[in-house]
Amino acid sequence: MTPYARRLYSFVGNEVEVHGSIELSNTFTDNLSSRTTKIRYLVVDAPSAYNILLGRPALNRLKVVPSTRHMKVKLPSLEGTLITIVNVQGEAKRCYENILKASEGIFSITFRPPREDGVTREEIVRENRPEPAEGVVEREIGRNMFKHGRSLSIELRDQISEVIARHLDAFAWPAADMPGIDPDFLCHHLTMDPTVLPVLQRRLKFNEEKRQVGKRQRNC
Repeated sequence: MTPYARRLYSFVGNEVEVHGSIELSNTFTDNLSSRTTKIRYLVVDAPSAYNILLGRPALNRLKVVPSTRHMKVKLPSLEGTLITIVNVQGEAKRCYENILKASEGIFSITFRPPREDGVTREEIVRENRPEPAEGVVEREIGRNMFKHGRSLSIELRDQISEVIARHLDAFAWPAADMPGIDPDFLCHHLTMDPTVLPVLQRRLKFNEEKRQVGKRQRNC
């Protein structure tokens, strides 16, 4: 295993500890054709129902075409034949249930209780926002406040302020600062056939274990 200096972050923004990287030989086969290639993996300390996760770089390099609907993965072999790997629905269901069980511990780690001093979320964001180590100097430009690093010389601050003032129309604070934008660019539209009648889906029922997991996740 070789050291890995870069950082890895989860979907919720938490930093995941990386122990290093390792290159392993992988064989993809459907008992008719096979392909063996080396893939580099990151070794992380994180709870998961899976032993290995293939990333997009490896999937693109191998020209893999996955289908979650059909639970199949197809990729070409070096001989030009097609390799079709079929997943087992029962195994996929057990992995999903294991993920729900493992997520209980994840939420207990990442959940932050409300601040008792009444500090708002916006103030917390401002607290965690990186600032220059030497402090900042505020300057009003076009009725808006900008911040310059205190270590910058007065001449350099004036030059930066002059550039900001010339391109002040590139900055936007409220939506009113962005007039003249085509609504088709901003508005989201759903592609729907007006001739098709709406259909009410049947209510999906979960067992008691999944309902309790969902309830705990909503409360977090």
